Amino acid sequence: MNIVLLGPPGAGKGTVAALLKKELDVPHISTGDIFRENIKNGTELGRKVEAIMASGGLVPDDVTCEMVRDRLGKDDTSNGYILDGFPRTIAQAEALSTIDDIDYVLNFVLDEEEIVRRLSGRRLCKSTGRIYHIVTNPPKKEGIDDETGEPLIQRDDDKPEAIRHRLEVYKASTEPLIGYYKDKGLLVDIDASVSPEDVLASIIKAVGR
Repeated sequence: MNIVLLGPPGAGKGTVAALLKKELDVPHISTGDIFRENIKNGTELGRKVEAIMASGGLVPDDVTCEMVRDRLGKDDTSNGYILDGFPRTIAQAEALSTIDDIDYVLNFVLDEEEIVRRLSGRRLCKSTGRIYHIVTNPPKKEGIDDETGEPLIQRDDDKPEAIRHRLEVYKASTEPLIGYYKDKGLLVDIDASVSPEDVLASIIKAVGR
């Protein structure tokens, strides 16, 4: 079963994908992971991406699509996969259709204010990368890392104004995909406001597993 995940930042796609991966016994593939793997392994595409990113540029569609094509050709995808972070544009979706057939596109639906609440509540321990949430996963002592005793920080891109900007970028570039996949009869809206376990249950029901 080949699945694409769509949805705004903060909708919980990564958390649910980890659960869905175990349920379906297929790999969870994110474009970020593909980039890092190619760079780490020093592939030709990896070197190209590293040079582009080092110069502050955006990785062009043809390079991204080639990396995705290569990753989806690996043996572990023979029973399907969960694709996260690709496609992001109609052009990428059309390129994906030449690589493989998609069975379901799961569109995580979440209210903007809830997204801001979720993301703006995140706090980070800079030295270890440990992430807390002031509501759902607070440290034992407010503002202090449990293990190192360091002050926790809020990343700039987790501040409300930055989150709203990220959502505007998402709407402009990625939301057209919702209509694209809806027209193809592949889109399934998923209520992302509930717990990850409940989101997983609704996905399993939707895909008939």
